[in-house]
Amino acid sequence: MTKFNPMFASVFPALAILLAQPILEQTVCADSPADARPNIVLIMVDDMGFSDPGCYGGEIETPNLDRLAASGLRFTQFYNCAKCETTRATLMSGRFHPEVKTARLENCITIAEVMKLAGYRTLMTGKWHLSEDPLAHGFENYFGHLSGATNFFRGDDTFRLGREVFEVPEDGFYTTDANTDYAIQFLNETENEKPFFLYIAHNAPHYPLQAPEEDVTKYLGKYREGWDVLREQRFQRQLEIGLFPEGTVPAMRADNVPAWNDLPAREQDTYELMMATYAGMIDRVDQNLGRLLQHLESSGQLDNTLIMFWSDNGACPFQRTSERTREENLAPWDPESYWVYDRGWAHACNTPFREYKQNQHEGGICTPMIVHWPQRLADPGRITRQPGHLVDIMATCADVAEFEIPDQFEGQTTGPLRGASLAPIFAGEVRDQADRIYFCFQGKNNAIRVGDWKLVNRNFGEFELYNLATDRTEQNNLADSEPEKFAEMSGIWREFSAEIGQTNRQSRRGEN
Repeated sequence: MTKFNPMFASVFPALAILLAQPILEQTVCADSPADARPNIVLIMVDDMGFSDPGCYGGEIETPNLDRLAASGLRFTQFYNCAKCETTRATLMSGRFHPEVKTARLENCITIAEVMKLAGYRTLMTGKWHLSEDPLAHGFENYFGHLSGATNFFRGDDTFRLGREVFEVPEDGFYTTDANTDYAIQFLNETENEKPFFLYIAHNAPHYPLQAPEEDVTKYLGKYREGWDVLREQRFQRQLEIGLFPEGTVPAMRADNVPAWNDLPAREQDTYELMMATYAGMIDRVDQNLGRLLQHLESSGQLDNTLIMFWSDNGACPFQRTSERTREENLAPWDPESYWVYDRGWAHACNTPFREYKQNQHEGGICTPMIVHWPQRLADPGRITRQPGHLVDIMATCADVAEFEIPDQFEGQTTGPLRGASLAPIFAGEVRDQADRIYFCFQGKNNAIRVGDWKLVNRNFGEFELYNLATDRTEQNNLADSEPEKFAEMSGIWREFSAEIGQTNRQSRRGEN
């Protein structure tokens, strides 16, 4: 068992990671032959905040994500479903998760089934957290865990390779690395004449916060000034990058988050270790992205591969560090440890937004979204403020694969696809925007966006109304001053909730 003593931590000087943003002219290849359809790689991380990557204002070292952004496209208004399982259900189905009974994936065709019908090899590694297993829903190869969270060094009894139980090695195993190992192995086994559809669902940086020692110690000392200073620094970088216009007002720290300077030194030591570990986990994800990019580049496939990267929800506010970990001061590279950070750091990670994972305010649902596709992406390095949502991913994949999603699959009606292709945005065009974007979690955290207007509540509270065109960080509630718009949005909310069959039912697999 390894113990950590913060007195022996090396303090590293801060390294600014400000992304250079070349805006270059590039011809969109509209005449690509049908037999040269792009490979597609979806990469989703777990519980990562909006401002964590370097290309979104963070200080965490993410050179590979930054590279994709510098020659790709970044969204500032791309949405997830605020929670692990709900996001996965929506991604898999292209429908809002209550319509498919969330984990059950009913009344739908999955994105893997669509891509398999389109002639793609369908591959997955990482966290599943839905019913049955990936092979039952259209994937041909799978490595990962069926659970919603796992020990990063020791795994759990839900790890599978295909449908076979995977025995996690006692030494030298780290889940994030293994996801990439098997992704590359599956790609090496793929027939060259078929394009591939690869989905990597990293569990990092979801709790427990565990990372190899070298990935943690490189960040010790970087967070000594605390979450208040970190949030200010990140927001200034976001303005410099151009993610938000001048005049944007970041959300204030919530009353239930203490000021960093009010914390005793011993608590600061503990919190610093938590954030350093979280940063190390994201760093490790980026290292593994580098390995994947190197493989695609060396095999001559990178230019014709569409890569999309995002997070399943905002940063996590739940403090669940185990009593034993605190009492014995276990290091986060000890497999016996179980560290979790809470809303103080989550507030900083979600800069400049308010609220967190599970909430439908922007901090819970707005994700970094990076798109990279050298052969077809207009104006590399561009930032778009056009909205998008996870329901758009299936439509996008089918579009670039030149495949029409069927109305029937295996004798069942697949239900209406809720999203629309993002490909026009990739090409530098203005996309026809969906008339409404819907959000809900267990009936207690809800929202709907129509154009720039957003109706949202928190924990069964009263609905609030915001105009995101002028108030992106949801600081000015217009529910009282715009009664007609409030009534209109409330009516749309009730109508759409009834249409998709939202209930207060707790998911049978639980939420992580």
